[in-house]
Amino acid sequence: MKFFIDTANLAQIREAKDLGVLDGVTTNPSLMAKEGITGTDNILKHYKEICKIVETGDVSAEVISTDFEGMVEEGKILAEIDENIVVKVPMTKDGIKAISWFTANGIRTNCTLVFSAGQAILAAKAGATYLSPFVGRIDDIGWDGMQLIEDIAHIYAIQDYDTMILAASIRNPLHIVKAAQAGAHVVTCPLDSILGLLNHPLTDIGLAKFLADHKKANG
Repeated sequence: MKFFIDTANLAQIREAKDLGVLDGVTTNPSLMAKEGITGTDNILKHYKEICKIVETGDVSAEVISTDFEGMVEEGKILAEIDENIVVKVPMTKDGIKAISWFTANGIRTNCTLVFSAGQAILAAKAGATYLSPFVGRIDDIGWDGMQLIEDIAHIYAIQDYDTMILAASIRNPLHIVKAAQAGAHVVTCPLDSILGLLNHPLTDIGLAKFLADHKKANG
């Protein structure tokens, strides 16, 4: 399973790369605004900087328009930034039309805001490169986000769809483990969730004992 970091923060992206776990980046307008990146030109330049850090990994850049024509025009501009760019499109009727257009014209896509297996089927039929089910938000309304990942993985395997499942709205390290178990091809999450996989009390206890024994043996 690949690890994408869900941020527009360049320092965090570099840290994930240095850790050796960076396979790609996902962003959205909210994450750009959080970093103080405003204005079309500045946003496009920021995407370019992200692509330089990621190098060969995919970078999802989201369209703002909600109509077909607007999505297509925005998507073409985003795709020209770098060959690593994947155009992020919402799961709507016009979004599916736009994904079909992008697929026919050689532009890769990430279908976002997915909350059902039916939506996942439509995205795959339209040729989406990635599908982003929001597991945390599904959990928030009392349903099981990981069960949705498992259901989609089962359907995609039976139907031999090429679309990759990108588990999104990840809230904690356990979500990452569960997404891997459920069959997600990719997980996108904050850096803190990835770093949380490092932590275990027995590791801390074991390391402390090794260091104490070393100190004792060496005076």
